[in-house]
Formats: sequence, C-alpha cells, structure tokens
Amino acid sequence: MALTQRLELRQSQALVMTPQLMQAIKLLQLSNLDLATYVEGELERNPLLERTGDGEEDRRPVSAEAPPPDQASAEWIDDRVAAGPARDDVAVASDDVPAADTDAASSRSNSEPAVGYAEWTRGGARDTGDYNIEAFLSVETTLADHLAEQLALTVADPARRMIGQFLIDLVDEAGYLSGDLGQVGEKLGASSEDVDAVLQILQGFDPPGVCARNLAECLTVQLRERNRFDPAMEALVGQLDLVAKRDFAALRRVCGVDDEDLADMLNEIRQLNPKPGLAFGSTLVQPIVPDVFVRPGPDGGWTVELNSDTLPKVLVNQSYHSEVAKLARNDKDKSYLADCLQSATWLVRALDQRAKTILKVATEIVRQQDAFLVHGVRHLRPLNLKTIAEAIGMHESTVSRVTANKYMATERGVFELKYFFTSAIAASDGGEAHSAEAVRHRIKELIDAEGTDGVLSDDAIVEKLRAGGVDIARRTVAKYREAMRIGSSVQRRRDKQARLGAVS
Repeated sequence: MALTQRLELRQSQALVMTPQLMQAIKLLQLSNLDLATYVEGELERNPLLERTGDGEEDRRPVSAEAPPPDQASAEWIDDRVAAGPARDDVAVASDDVPAADTDAASSRSNSEPAVGYAEWTRGGARDTGDYNIEAFLSVETTLADHLAEQLALTVADPARRMIGQFLIDLVDEAGYLSGDLGQVGEKLGASSEDVDAVLQILQGFDPPGVCARNLAECLTVQLRERNRFDPAMEALVGQLDLVAKRDFAALRRVCGVDDEDLADMLNEIRQLNPKPGLAFGSTLVQPIVPDVFVRPGPDGGWTVELNSDTLPKVLVNQSYHSEVAKLARNDKDKSYLADCLQSATWLVRALDQRAKTILKVATEIVRQQDAFLVHGVRHLRPLNLKTIAEAIGMHESTVSRVTANKYMATERGVFELKYFFTSAIAASDGGEAHSAEAVRHRIKELIDAEGTDGVLSDDAIVEKLRAGGVDIARRTVAKYREAMRIGSSVQRRRDKQARLGAVS
C-alpha cells in the first residue's frame, strides 16, 4: 500500500474552556466575602462598572444632554483612556473619595481632574469639618509585640536582649516555644546557660504560661505564679496522660492524695489556660453571613430567598461608555473600551447566573430535607450531589461548587450547604436508609441519657440502634463517638464515679 500526502478538512465539535467560562466557574465557589473582594477589584479596574444600591445620587452618570467638553477635557479623557483605568479618574465615585467631593468627581465637565488623596490630605476635608477618624486603621497588638515590649523593659544587657528577641520570634500563636534551645545557642554563639536564663525571664512575662515548650511546662509556670505548685501538683502535672485517660485510681497513688484533694487539684488544672498566646491572636475571625434564608411559607411550605446583602450590585454605565467612545481616536483606545464593555457585561451576567444557581440548588435542598426542617436532625435524610444535580438538571461538579462556602439560615440554625449532604446507613428492616448525621445524633442521645450504673458500651449501643431500625457496625459506632470527642465506656464510667466522689 503506497503512502501519499494529502490535505483533508474535518468538522468536529469540542468543548472549549474560554477564560470567561473558567472565571464564571470560579465565581460559583467563592464565598460572599471573597466575591465582594473580587467585585471591588473589578470596580477599580473597569471604569464602565458602577455600584448600585448605596448612594446612587452621588454617582450620577454623564448625561447625554450635557454640554460638550472643551478641548482640554477631551485631551485629558483621551490620555486616561489610552493609559488604562485609574481609580480617581472614572466617572463613578469611589468609596475612598470623601462624601463632600463626590459630586465634584462625578459631575466634572472641565479640564480639572477630581480631587485626589494628596490634595484632600493637605487640608480640604479637615478645614470643612469632614475629618473622619475611622479612616485610620487601628493596629492590633500581636503576641510578639507584647512580649518585645516587656523584653525592652526587663532586660538591659544587649546580648541577652538579642537572645530574647530571637526566642520571641520562635513563639507560635498559641504561646509555645517551637525551637530547639541548643540550636539557638549555636546560631547566636551564646552559651546554653545564657539561653536558659533568658528563657526563664520570658516565661515570667504576661500572659502567664507563655514561652513554654510543652503543655506540662505551661501549666507549671501558671501554677507557680499562683503559688500552687506543691509536690502533689508537680506529680499530677507530670502524669497528664493519666489525666487524659481519667485514670483517677492511678493518679491518687502517684500524687498520694485522697478523692477530695484530687478533685480539687483537677478543678484547679481546668482553670488554667493551655494556650495563653491565643489572647493576642492576629487571625481575624469573620462572622458567618448566610447566603440563603429559609422561612415558613403561608401555605405550610418553605420560602427560600437569597440574602440580598451578600449579592454585589453592579451595572454597566452605558451613558459614560457612549460619551467616552466619542473621544476614542485610535484603534488602541477603541479596543480598550470594547474590552471594558465586554468584561463589565460579562460580570453582570455572571453574577446574575450565580445568584439563580444558588437559589435553585438551595430550593432543591430544602425540598429534599423538609423532614429535617420540621422535626429536627433525627429526620435528616441521606443525600448526595448526584440527587440534587439530576433534580435541577445540572452537573455534579456545578452543585459541588455552589455548595462550597455557602450557608443557609433556617429556624434550626445556620448550616453550611454541605451539611445537608450525608452518607446513607442501611436500615435493619429493609426500609428507608438513615442519614449518618442522624445516626450520630442518636448515639449522642443514648450516651447523654446514661445513668450512673448504666454506662453503655459500643456493643450495647449497636444493639439499641438495630432495635431502632439502624443496621450499623460496632467500629462505625466507635468512629462516630470519637469524632464527637466522647470517651469510651470505661472513661465515662471513671468520670462519673469521680464526680460522685467529689459531690459526696
């Protein structure tokens, strides 16, 4: 068979992931805080985007009936369009511009640019009484700064102060010293005695227990400050593994105390702070803001609605685009305006599609988990992504992205959307399967209802669950119990006996 060369044309279909499609997919899985940050960046970058809903009277677009700008203004706009968008030069007022200057920034029609930050700080706002102290950021004191201030007041020797600062840099957020003292001495060329001496000074700083190398040392420092570190307490701190196991009989033998003294010692240990550095934690904890609200409907059903406060409200300023397009003189300016218009239009459509998709998924979740909303967690049904995807006609990956970092506010609390997706546990009588979360709730109920003499083992819990129609293995019960941080039957029995001894 002879081999020949020839040209052929073939027509085929293929799925192409455009950059805009990839960005739209990423928008689905963003939380409301991340989405707000992304939209703020687009508002700064794209002059054709405009925020709506807050102070629309201060962001008046350029009217079509406005008088034509003079030559200086035309040249200024043309230069700014060619250079790209800048935050202080767009017709849409920025949040960083003072309220007194917003009207001037939005309605300018002469050659003067908007009042910038430098001009504002030189006196305009302060002279008119618009000085806002909230514009300045307050710096939070970190644990390292707090320790460094105490070090400067306590240690005068420059060499020891340098050792102390090096040790402070090794302290984590919980307040523990994570480095090796031998390596610290080698790096700084200091003796081990000097390093140990400086460490003793640091461990006397506020908060009590800071700069400890382990939990036992942290508790020891705090007990010494309270003048409660006697030989019995020293033996107790040295046997924290027995405390974790609640082996009170062994602790009594080690410490040489009776039940009442041991109960007092354990109560004093509980009052100590195992992580003293968290009082100066620099991590900002953001409150959970629900994306969806679920309320009882008038017909006995449920009303599902989006939280409008978490939805960015932006639109395309067509009037500003038409005015600036008249001043575009070359292909570079026209191409830049076309890209801005296309990007702004796409973002508005993508945000609208994102909101509709979240509402559609949340509505189907509410329909599937109606029994949970009415009766509680014991009636939570097993649910997976495939069930929701088939019901609303979407792909599983889309549902997975929509349910990521999204929260639903119901009468029973605020839950992440992924909370409603649980695995199924078969029923012993061949009926409808049970949700794993509902089974965990039943296990906790059984353990909470235990009496003093009726502590249930894992096998006993399995028998009770099977009698209630749940087919479950003992290792699964143990896994769920450990995940809820519930001790074994032996540990629970010891704990209850110790409490009874302390009461009596």
